[in-house]
Formats: sequence, C-alpha cells, structure tokens
Amino acid sequence: MAVKRLLVIGIGAGDPDHLTIQGAKAIAATDVFFLIDKGEEKDEPVRLRRRLIEEHGRPPYRIVEARDPERDRAAAAYAEAVEDWRARRAELYRRMIEDELPDGRTGAFLVWGDPGVYDSTLAILDRLPYEYEVIPGISAISALTARHRTTLTRVGSPVHITTGRRLAEQGPTADDILVMLDSRCAFAGLTGYHIYWGAYLGTPDEILIAGPVAEVADRIREARAEARARKGWIMDTYLLRRPR
Repeated sequence: MAVKRLLVIGIGAGDPDHLTIQGAKAIAATDVFFLIDKGEEKDEPVRLRRRLIEEHGRPPYRIVEARDPERDRAAAAYAEAVEDWRARRAELYRRMIEDELPDGRTGAFLVWGDPGVYDSTLAILDRLPYEYEVIPGISAISALTARHRTTLTRVGSPVHITTGRRLAEQGPTADDILVMLDSRCAFAGLTGYHIYWGAYLGTPDEILIAGPVAEVADRIREARAEARARKGWIMDTYLLRRPR
C-alpha cells in the first residue's frame, strides 16, 4: 500500500551555502513543500526556503503555505502556552499533509538550522501518525563558533545549552554556556564571563560581537535593539565562557 513519505530537512542557519549535499538531494526528491508563514516581518526565512526550492527542487513540485498559529510569548505559564501552540500547529500540519500530499508522494518541511537543535518540528510531527526522516543541517551553534573561530567545548569541560529565559531565572550553571534566543539579555550581569554573540548568522545582516561581558554588554544590547527595530524580528545566540 502506498504511504505518504515525509522529510524534515535542515537548511542551515541562514547562508544558502549551508545546505548540505544530502539536503539538496532531499529537496530534489520532494513533491510537496510545506511552508509556514509567520507574518510579513519574518518573511526572510520563507524567502530563503523558496530560493532553495527553486535552486534544488525538481519540477513538477508544489508549495503549500499556511499561516502559523498565534503564540502567547508573554504568558506567565510558559510551558502551557508552548503546549497549546504545539497542539494547534500539529492540527495544522495534519490537515496540510492529509489534504495536499497524495499517497505515494514525498512531502518536506524545510527547517532553519538543524531540526534536532532548538526546533519544535520533530516534537509536533511525533503527535501525528506519520513516519518521517530527518536530514541534519548546520545549526546556529556551528555557525556561531565558526564565525568567531572558537570551539564549543574545552578539554574536560561540559557545555550547558539553555535559553535566555532559563539563564535569567537560574543564573550561570557552568563555565561554558550556550544560550539560544535571549530577548532579556540575561548575560548583562555576568561580568566574569567572555561572550561570543551573533545575530542573523550566515545572512547579509549578520552581526558579530565578542569580548568580556563587562566591556561589550551595552554594545550587544544596543545592536540587538536597533536590529530588531529595523527588521521587526531577530534570531541570535551566544556562547558564554568563564576564563580559566
């Protein structure tokens, strides 16, 4: 019996050249691409996905777009708000797959960065009755350390990967901390650390700042606020490292 085939393809942190050969082959094998529109202020990620489809897709293929369900990012009950959003997105995915992907055909979701790092796509698809294959991509973590010419790990030291929300609530938990999407700039008071910060990694708007937190915190806050006001959105990450 013919079944629907689903691919989750990591497309890298923003540079079209981040796409791997495996990812390009997966795009070429796809019949239907599912794109989630997050609004005009975040249309750049959608444009990159369309560019990669145009460059590597093999016609005839179709692109199916849907608007992302609204998510309450300021909710006090953060975990519950995320759970509600994931449930609504899962229903959206289910309808798209059932209505737009014929049996025996291949559908794909193009995921920014690496699907296995700080992304909800796999957790959402796990709620649905479909098998899927994951194609890894270059994550923002890899792009950050490469652009700053440093390593994620040091000999004998663990790395704690966390969120800006958690860092603000718990404080530093290791000598090396990788932080994703910190709208609060929770690094500001950690004067004993060195920071490697990057925004819009791999894109023409990329911003890189590094140095002791005590010296560069204000620069990062100002650069982040200006960039977000200008573009309407921001994706950033940083590595905190306590000097030995």
